[in-house]
Amino acid sequence: MHEESFFAEPRNWVAAAFIVFFVLFGRKLWSTIASMLDDRAAKIQAELDEAAKLRTEAEAMLKEAQARRDAATEEAKQLLAGAKAEATRLAHAAAEEAEASARRREQMALDRIAAAEKAAVDEVRVTAAEVATVAAKQVIAEGLSAQADERLMDQAISQLPTALAQRRVA
Repeated sequence: MHEESFFAEPRNWVAAAFIVFFVLFGRKLWSTIASMLDDRAAKIQAELDEAAKLRTEAEAMLKEAQARRDAATEEAKQLLAGAKAEATRLAHAAAEEAEASARRREQMALDRIAAAEKAAVDEVRVTAAEVATVAAKQVIAEGLSAQADERLMDQAISQLPTALAQRRVA
């Protein structure tokens, strides 16, 4: 068979050209590719750093919001407790005031009743005195006997309710 030389084979030339190409331009090509990869890695790292920073800020904001919510909840509980205490105090004060008012009205009614009773007793006394005076005038004027005197007294006593009724009407 026929053996060809190393340089006669096209595959060998392609392989040699490939090796020469990479020897001559490999460094430059490698540095360009490496710088592109390094730039990409730097961009990714910057994005990761920014994401970490944003996450830290978000966590801080979340903690702050939770603290504000807890403070607002506590304040609401305190306001509610204060309102309940105030409502209880006002209810007790209103009950005491109503009881005092009822006592005052009861006392006023009792005072009115006592005044009316006193006025009625005074009226009965005055009317009885007037009737007795009239009877005494008649007795003295007529100079009657004991029987006539008794009859006159009975008549005066029987006229007492009529005289009282007339005074009430007047």
